[in-house]
Amino acid sequence: MPDLSFTSLAVVLAVAFFTPLALGLVPRVRVPAVVVEIVLGIVIGPAVLGWARPDEVVKTLSVVGLAFLLFLAGLELDLTRLRGRTLRLTGAGFGLSLLLAVACGFGLSTAGLVRSPLLAAVILTATSLGLVLPVLKEAGQTSTTLGQLIIAAASIADFAAIVLLSLLFSRDASGPGSKLVLLAEFALLIAVLGVTLALSGRSMRISALLVRLQDSTAEIRVRGAVLLLVLVIVLAQHFGLETILGAFVAGAVVGLVDRDAAGTHPNFRLKLDAIGYGFVIPVFFVTSGMEFDLQALLHRPSTLVLVPLFLAALLVVRGVPAVLYRSTIGTDGAAAAGLLQATSLPFIVASTAIGVGLGLITPATSAAFVAAGLASALVFPVAALTFLRRTTEPVAVT
Repeated sequence: MPDLSFTSLAVVLAVAFFTPLALGLVPRVRVPAVVVEIVLGIVIGPAVLGWARPDEVVKTLSVVGLAFLLFLAGLELDLTRLRGRTLRLTGAGFGLSLLLAVACGFGLSTAGLVRSPLLAAVILTATSLGLVLPVLKEAGQTSTTLGQLIIAAASIADFAAIVLLSLLFSRDASGPGSKLVLLAEFALLIAVLGVTLALSGRSMRISALLVRLQDSTAEIRVRGAVLLLVLVIVLAQHFGLETILGAFVAGAVVGLVDRDAAGTHPNFRLKLDAIGYGFVIPVFFVTSGMEFDLQALLHRPSTLVLVPLFLAALLVVRGVPAVLYRSTIGTDGAAAAGLLQATSLPFIVASTAIGVGLGLITPATSAAFVAAGLASALVFPVAALTFLRRTTEPVAVT
């Protein structure tokens, strides 16, 4: 066995275990667990107590955790929701977000606060679907018109932001035009892969075999999903695209081809959630805290000023477009939608890390963006719940 230390991983997993346990003991404290995990990662990491460090074992599992997080986010993507009035409203809302994001990006660049206005714009366009869904579930709004609008808007924002990041800021040296061609080729291959999987699933023999093996020690569906995740990531890397795009697309493919209308494998997604949220995803968030450059954030007071500025930019870019929903879900509903749309954290962590690696963003600015994401995840969902409780009785979409 390689001479690897598991001490830091033990500390990280202890944080991952005790965080939801502690939050469960104080249900009135409505703080997203991921926020606490990142904050505790900062505390146990080299910046404060030094109990753990992001060594080879922790970093490897952290990368897997990020891939699984994007994979499960893609799994939540439901294209059947993106139609009719919902598609028109959310599409128009994201178009407005893009315009506001570009304006904010160039405004921040002109003020000398960011190096790359386009990267800042892309960072500001995402919504964290993984943080939004629990809030909607708690409020009983997932199947309502309001909930469907928010989920659709978050799905569009997540996917578009990842695509834009891959097109404009991939580590591959080719230009955006070449990237667009590569993205089209990648999309074609994914479409072929999806059709192949869908046709294979219709085979009675294969379906019977999958049912027989799915709950045995083979766990064949879980193994297949993980294999697909890695294969699509490898494909994305081959085409010079970001791995986070591959992970998200892999989840979307599984979601599209695995509808399970017959209810033959109801535990499949629960098992994927168990691997992701039960193991590798918390490692990613705690490690993100350990790698958080607290010294860069606190070194200059001017850097701290960026945090509320970036938080306000998130609210403008993603919150303001929710005014388009007002005629459909009312003023309180639109306010809740705006706050939830402005909630973003995982994408900020991933995109700023890419920006630092490319030299397009300083560690201090990256830390300020992540701090703003932490604040959005801490403040906006709680405020949104207040508006959600004031909305009319939820009515399921027919």
